[in-house]
Amino acid sequence: MHEITSEEELRALLGEPVPAALAKERTALADVDREWLAASPFCLVATSSADGTCDVSPKGDPPGFTLVLDERTVAIPERAGNRRADGYRNVLANPHVGLIYLLPGRTDTLRINGRARLTTDPTLLDRMVVKGHRPVLAVVVDVEQVFHHCGKAFLRSQLWDPESWRPDVVPTRARIAHALERKDEPLEELERYYSSAAYSAGLYPAS
Repeated sequence: MHEITSEEELRALLGEPVPAALAKERTALADVDREWLAASPFCLVATSSADGTCDVSPKGDPPGFTLVLDERTVAIPERAGNRRADGYRNVLANPHVGLIYLLPGRTDTLRINGRARLTTDPTLLDRMVVKGHRPVLAVVVDVEQVFHHCGKAFLRSQLWDPESWRPDVVPTRARIAHALERKDEPLEELERYYSSAAYSAGLYPAS
């Protein structure tokens, strides 16, 4: 393996970033960033523990689920999930987070890096009620870096092109669970558990 072990080697291979790529970084949200967050139904939250162990967690809700508290602060609700809390445990040990916000059909993304903290502030959580569900906590992120990222990865992958979609190329979630995680449970029960109808019914449990 021809391993790269220094930034000098990396720069010799990739070259220097163009000035515009460096200049686009900002430390506060602009109006268009607010518009993007108001329209986005999905983001990825990247965290790292104190020892460097990483996690990336998807978060999704109706568009505008991320609240803009001011030009340097946003908040993300925690909905029903598997309760592993990998990312949240990371935040407690290391507050640095990275966020990528997507708009379906758009190839560019909004990226926010900053420092996070967890809160149960009732006034904030009351603003995040969806279909009667009040989140149990929220992640408040102090913005340190924000910029828009180009869409080359989405174009190369054809992510939004329906003709490229092959959802049945791998086993269903139920079959994966049966093979790897829940071998002692009947496949029929797992198919019911992971069905769209069952999952949809539990998206917003009553608070």
